[in-house]
Amino acid sequence: MLVLGISAFYHDSAAAIVHDGEIVAAAQEERFTRKKHDAGFPYHAIAYCLDAAGASLADADSIVFYEKPFLKFERLLETYLATVPKGFKSFRMAIPLWLKHKLFQKKQLVASLNRIENVDVEGKLLFTEHHQSHAASAFFASPFDEAVVLTMDGVGEWATTSVAIGRGNELETVREIHFPHSLGLLYSAFTYYTGFKVNSGEYKVMGLAPYGEPKYAELIRERLIDIKEDGSFRLNQDYFDYTTGLTMTNRRFDELLGGPPRKPEALLTQREMDLAASIQAVTEDVMRRMAVHLSGEFQIPNLCLAGGVALNCVANGKILEDAAFRDVWIQPAAGDAGGALGAALAASHVHHGLPRISNGGADTMKGAYLGPAFSDDEIAARLEAAGARFERLSDDDTIATTAAALADGLAAGWFQGRMEFGPRALGGRSIIADARSPAMQKMLNLKVKYRESFRPFAPSVLREDLADWFEMDYDSPYMLLVTDVAKDRQAAMTEDQRALFGIEKLNVPRSEIPAVTHVDYSARIQTVHADTNPRYHALISEFKRLTGCPVIVNTSFNVRGEPIVCTPEDAFRCFMGTELDLLAVGNCVMRKEAQDPSLRQRYESDFELD
Repeated sequence: MLVLGISAFYHDSAAAIVHDGEIVAAAQEERFTRKKHDAGFPYHAIAYCLDAAGASLADADSIVFYEKPFLKFERLLETYLATVPKGFKSFRMAIPLWLKHKLFQKKQLVASLNRIENVDVEGKLLFTEHHQSHAASAFFASPFDEAVVLTMDGVGEWATTSVAIGRGNELETVREIHFPHSLGLLYSAFTYYTGFKVNSGEYKVMGLAPYGEPKYAELIRERLIDIKEDGSFRLNQDYFDYTTGLTMTNRRFDELLGGPPRKPEALLTQREMDLAASIQAVTEDVMRRMAVHLSGEFQIPNLCLAGGVALNCVANGKILEDAAFRDVWIQPAAGDAGGALGAALAASHVHHGLPRISNGGADTMKGAYLGPAFSDDEIAARLEAAGARFERLSDDDTIATTAAALADGLAAGWFQGRMEFGPRALGGRSIIADARSPAMQKMLNLKVKYRESFRPFAPSVLREDLADWFEMDYDSPYMLLVTDVAKDRQAAMTEDQRALFGIEKLNVPRSEIPAVTHVDYSARIQTVHADTNPRYHALISEFKRLTGCPVIVNTSFNVRGEPIVCTPEDAFRCFMGTELDLLAVGNCVMRKEAQDPSLRQRYESDFELD
């Protein structure tokens, strides 16, 4: 049974293939087109997935789209009718687009698929609901035979929050909160208000929060969101404009919070930091209350999370810390890209009734390494054509050379094996560096990533050494849980340092691994496991042998506004356009000083800022 899942036409288009219940391949379209959050039909991602499965469209038993367009149109129409004449301008802009393209997406899907391969696909097309796709991506890929599944995002068709119960190959939705009441849209409203891009900059708000104080949290609870004891909620629509207008918030929102939205790229002030801290605190409050209530109600020890809100790894860490659920598993591609995988899994298990595949108590995501890989011969040929000057080393020498460079304070590009699925680089397409360096966080942000200096970096840590360095002893292979650096690894603050505010806190080393320690002593953990990524595990093990430290910096291999690199050519271009010192692509290793100077470029200007 071969099932192709597709997400498209909103943001983060993707494709995934599941064969007899096994996840074979998955990738986002942006990685191939080099357009961040590409919403177009995922031609390249589908072609890759079919190739990885050794199949054609004719071989697919089902082709599944991740949501139901008619239900989405129903929500749009009902919302406008309920608010006439307030939303007429937005209605006038949206309806022609829907009538021309979105309402008849089945016809559009058939036409697009026939561009890939001219076969009869109409009879194979299925549609899942948006939240069913999210829930399926979490539960059916999880290690659990039974779980509560919580999905939270902006909005699907109608649902913004849903609860499902998964058992074996069954998944039943038991409750929903509907639009316009949405925790995801509330967080996005503050993303917009603090000057970042909606559906892109929410993680910046999360990263900015520790610099501030939650001074506005009570005001948010009093005026913007009514939170019940069980975590359910309603938003006061008097302060928002997303149902009928062209912006997230309105003038009343501005008056409530004391001024207009920050202009994008304007100087960040303490006010934005306090706003970020406030909405983060409210979000954590909602999610924790909901988790505690669901645990008590259903008496199931396992929780799965999906939807864009599930990428809030700080809140995830608080849920795990509360221990309402014994185990928590979060889909690494929790946003809309993961909807493609969820659609394929839902069709496989719910529609076709296939049994789930057991993986010995582990999840079935294969470490999220589900994208393209390249042989060493192919890598060498591609790099030579790009003008790169490199050495071909053995496996052991590649690891030894890279680890030694990190120990010497150099920053390296690490391009190995299959590309990751989801927004996080997990040691397949990563920029890596020495976590012990007090200057590395600022250097990587400003000279390699070309992004805001406040943004934190994640640690990759050997799983077996996790508890020695962090206040957690729980698998976090997908970088979706935040915890504190171990108390005995933290650095005590002086009285003057404790008195600092905002961005002034940035340059104070707070632990033995300052490059990955946020200003509140927290870190977004990636545990590295020898069974899912033996090469990355071997690299960090060698770094530990050289330095005594089993922790390195891991950030995605790209610059601001660019998708994570996909091919060896992408990696070389990024290497030549940044201040990276070393690049290892497979066993092809190159240093910056050995490269043709004419290939250097002002790379960061090639991409629209995110």
